[in-house]
Amino acid sequence: MTKTIPAYQRIKNAILDNIHSGKWQAGNAISTEMALAEEFGVSRMTVNRALKELSEERVLERRQGSGTFVAQQQFNHTFVEVRNIAEDLKSANRDYEAQVVSKRAVTAAMLDNELRRKFGIDEGAIIDEGATSVNAIAQTDASDEAVLYEVKIIHFADGQPIQFEERWVDAKKVPKFIDQDFSVVNTSDYLIAKSPLDSGSYTIRALAAPDEIAEFLQIAPQSPTLVLRRQTYSAGQVVTFVKMWHAGDRYQFSGEL
Repeated sequence: MTKTIPAYQRIKNAILDNIHSGKWQAGNAISTEMALAEEFGVSRMTVNRALKELSEERVLERRQGSGTFVAQQQFNHTFVEVRNIAEDLKSANRDYEAQVVSKRAVTAAMLDNELRRKFGIDEGAIIDEGATSVNAIAQTDASDEAVLYEVKIIHFADGQPIQFEERWVDAKKVPKFIDQDFSVVNTSDYLIAKSPLDSGSYTIRALAAPDEIAEFLQIAPQSPTLVLRRQTYSAGQVVTFVKMWHAGDRYQFSGEL
């Protein structure tokens, strides 16, 4: 059974896509309510709801008599402390190297339930209310398009694997992510530069290493590992979700209170 996306939410998504793609940058005026109403074929009341919610989320700024503008974000230096393993190891005078195991584009049909839920992706969602048969065909073709990018990387310290990274990134919000050479460019650094993060959440668990993970970390299967799972947000939406597997006898988490 398909699920229809409300018109106001479609407008919000379109505005966010324009911001993330760089079409509308901080301080820029966006389309007027009347123009958006005509573009989406809805009432100005529906447009007003979308703009009101984005203003409350501090994505937009509405100025009486002037229009609606992309808000100047105050979190260009993220509230979330995203650790860069390359810098951590280099600062500890250890030789660092990254080896890209794989990277690929992922379509909606390829997603498991966890990733679909994390990124709010509904494979059967109807994008355009009242779509004609021609639009329906175009939507079917669009289902083959990438919704996420996936990359798997082994991080080495002094020639020994210390972390295995599995990362998924919203393909529309960071379209050039998949083109980067992540043996040279750090994934977290690139994402912060292209899509400033405003919040995030994470968990750390001790898990026995599955066979594939054990092979990448060069440890025995079922050996103890520390797994950091983190999702980070920009403008209220998940940009990236990552699992970082660490060999239990080679890595520890520490901080200051």
